[in-house]
Amino acid sequence: MSEHTGKCPVMHGGNTTEGNSNMDWWPEALNLDILHQHDRKTNPMGEDFDYRQEVKKLDFDALKKDVHALMTDSQEWWPADWGHYGGLMIRMSWHAAGTYRIADGRGGGATGNQRFAPINSWPDNVSLDKARRLLWPIKKKYGNKISWADLIIFAGNVAYESMGLKTFGFSFGREDIWHPEKDTYWGAEKEWLAPSDERYDNVDDPGTMENPLAAVQMGLIYVNPEGVNGVPDPQKTAEQVRETFARMAMNDEETAALTAGGHTVGKCHGNGDAEALGPEPEAADVDEQGLGWRNPNMQGKAANAVTSGIEGAWTTHPTQFDMEYFDLLFGHEWEQKKSPAGASQWEPVDMKEEDKPVDATDMTTRRNPIMTDADMAMKVDPTYRAICEKFRADPEYFKDCFARAWFKLIHRDLGPKERYIGPEAPSEDLIWQDPVPAGSTDYCEEVVKEQIANSGLSVSEMVSTAWDSARTFRGSDNRGGANGARIRLAPQKDWEGNEPERLAKVLKVYEQIAADNGASVADVIVLAGSVGIEQAAKAAGHDVRVPFTPGRGDATDEMTDVDSFEPLEPLADGFRNWQKKDYVVKPEEMLLDRAQLMGLTAPEMTVLIGGMRMLGTNHGGSKHGVFTDREGQLTNDFFVNLTDMRYTWKPAGNNVYELRDRKTDEVKWTASRIDLVFGSNSILRSYAEVYAQDDNEEKFVNDFIKAWTKVMNADRFDVEKYQSA
Repeated sequence: MSEHTGKCPVMHGGNTTEGNSNMDWWPEALNLDILHQHDRKTNPMGEDFDYRQEVKKLDFDALKKDVHALMTDSQEWWPADWGHYGGLMIRMSWHAAGTYRIADGRGGGATGNQRFAPINSWPDNVSLDKARRLLWPIKKKYGNKISWADLIIFAGNVAYESMGLKTFGFSFGREDIWHPEKDTYWGAEKEWLAPSDERYDNVDDPGTMENPLAAVQMGLIYVNPEGVNGVPDPQKTAEQVRETFARMAMNDEETAALTAGGHTVGKCHGNGDAEALGPEPEAADVDEQGLGWRNPNMQGKAANAVTSGIEGAWTTHPTQFDMEYFDLLFGHEWEQKKSPAGASQWEPVDMKEEDKPVDATDMTTRRNPIMTDADMAMKVDPTYRAICEKFRADPEYFKDCFARAWFKLIHRDLGPKERYIGPEAPSEDLIWQDPVPAGSTDYCEEVVKEQIANSGLSVSEMVSTAWDSARTFRGSDNRGGANGARIRLAPQKDWEGNEPERLAKVLKVYEQIAADNGASVADVIVLAGSVGIEQAAKAAGHDVRVPFTPGRGDATDEMTDVDSFEPLEPLADGFRNWQKKDYVVKPEEMLLDRAQLMGLTAPEMTVLIGGMRMLGTNHGGSKHGVFTDREGQLTNDFFVNLTDMRYTWKPAGNNVYELRDRKTDEVKWTASRIDLVFGSNSILRSYAEVYAQDDNEEKFVNDFIKAWTKVMNADRFDVEKYQSA
């Protein structure tokens, strides 16, 4: 009998698990996966599908009518609290949008990422799989005209309206992703709800939370509702709430409004044994069909659900948007109790029976309302208390503040107002939208280019300034970029990475050219980059034209929220071979992070690095990576000399390497880790070798210009051709 008889004929887990991957074998290798995070190979819609055009065909009124009807169409398989799904839908929308963080713009609800791991299985998202499944018939009906990302957020907005809130508006236009954002950093912990000490230098100082994180524990959206590390202490919780919401770009008033308005409706669920719940969706077996947390004790009753473990409603009428949250919070004394699931919560010391909310399933029985530690923080913290008392005294002011804060929460990562779609998109300009006025197109591009060329500025100065202006763009939340020319304003004009002295010199020239021609400074900055590249290409024997689209505007100080722009400051820019200081992560890893935020592919990143080294754009005039005797000419010399075996590389200090002639040991050039990774990493080397080939110098120039133009136009949401980019 063969020794192989009875063995399974397929490899075990090799194509479905992370085991035996290259990163398992070589954990220190540079992982380029983040640059393929939204690889179109996973997208079933095809290259020609443009959601932002498709959604404009949607019957918005019909969709809204159907979502409204869903709110009170309680399903036997997952019954609604008090016959109304509003609280569940709001929590789903909130927990999608609430993952947003301002430090890197990642998270948020603009991609529909709540459908995928790890977010779909976070402890804070228990039962939200049911909310999305309840929406499936509507998604099925409207098909390609509504994305999951839009529908998930829209459902929460409609839920608030169905409960009596006049919302601020709504915009469609969120495009779905089709696989997990597995390279987004959510924390280093290896277990859900690990003690928050793990992401703080000092848990008693919330400001020491590790960047770019915003939630206090792995698997939570914001803070632990039971208290810091599950220990009730409203003042300590208030401090965590303040830091967490600040990292979402919310001030104290917005934070208090969101807390109160979020807890004015719906309830917490903890009427049962949390340990009895089945595994989360990603761990559940195939017969669960994508659902998780099976509750064997629910018995068809909404009141038996278990999610956070806390049990109860915050207000007397949890399906109405009213002022009861403040009345109960400030009108009663509260004491610590335990829910049926064993979670810490606060309940009133004494309350009239008629003021208590009825049971979520049994309308003849009344239950105590509850408050979480975060709710008690609104009462205990002096600043939050003053804001809440102001809200309580002026209901209309509170409702307006909440409506605006809710709108900001669910639209923060959608980008500027130019990207808004649909009949309910508000017309008001809001400072957090980073407004930019329309720019003029009524000027002669060739005249401006000629004046730039005759200005005496170098290729390096022109290209570096254009790059610094555009590199702030983040595809994660569609902020930053060259439009608006905010590089002229605080805080950007003073950022170390922008070389303020050089920048001031260049901008003085550009501002005069712009004034003389009726162009915006933003357009002149980008056009000057084109001039520099065309000059450098011509010097290398290539007569090319860099595509240019006019119409950028110039933002003002009044249009710019300085505090919210601070997180856009680059701490490292591998494209200009610079970093502010030494960091724990390697320079090449910071390069990948920057490239991914800018929406670049690995080949685009590669060709831009090689070209910018040749154009002499290194920060401070550094010569690291300038592997050429023809600096200022757009040649492929970077790749030619990097791959030439006549040379050898040797360490020569902190992040400094020398290229030496193998025969004479003469130092020819110097480099950083960023430069050398394009020769050491097998994938990046394969791209470098393409551009080093004798027959690919023209391809190099054309690919560089194409990638450069993509960066310059990344934020051109005012131009139709870029709106779906």
